[in-house]
Amino acid sequence: YEAGVRVVVRVNREVKHLTWHHKGDYFASVTAEQTNSSVLVHQLLKQRTQTPFKKAKGIVQCVRFHPSKPFFFVATQRYVRVYNLVEQQLTKKLMTGVKWVSSMAIHPQGDNVILGSYDKRLCWFDLDLSTKPYKMLRYHRYAIRQVCYHNSHPLFASSADDGTIHIFHGRVYNDLLQNPLIVPVKVLRGHVVTDNLGVLDCIFHPTQPWLFSAGADNTVRLWVN
Repeated sequence: YEAGVRVVVRVNREVKHLTWHHKGDYFASVTAEQTNSSVLVHQLLKQRTQTPFKKAKGIVQCVRFHPSKPFFFVATQRYVRVYNLVEQQLTKKLMTGVKWVSSMAIHPQGDNVILGSYDKRLCWFDLDLSTKPYKMLRYHRYAIRQVCYHNSHPLFASSADDGTIHIFHGRVYNDLLQNPLIVPVKVLRGHVVTDNLGVLDCIFHPTQPWLFSAGADNTVRLWVN
């Protein structure tokens, strides 16, 4: 405990992605391999690890938990599969239309999803509308590395290897007949492209309209107002 480490989970391969369940007791990891054990779900309270899938369906890029329902989103190179963890079955398969998915985020209300891709596209899915993208955005000049939603403000962002972060206004309505409103707001520049890599990660502050970003230039930046 003196070193600040409480739990160590050992897996067979290098971990390339981690995500937390909203209740904080579960988290999932993705390793760089194409086997059924590439995705693992870990429970802290019972100190156990489970393999949720018997067969591998492509190379998994990233996974996410639904913010309020027992759904588990698994993004492979070209598809996103949505599983019901209680019923242990596939409920939906999203057709991304991109060549290689890089990142994924779930809207806090749970009915919308954004995807980033290495072929410079950002896809917005309305899960109540279709399994195909509602909007396909092409604002970056190079590969998108990360996408994220804000927990309480109608904002989302994407970061890419062109060294920029794009901020968007994305409003979701309670009326199912009204489509989401998506408006570009601002382009943030400051990171230096290093070895053809730009802004590798970005995440919003949980309550404030602030954004943190991490770049290949070995800097972490905080963007406000």
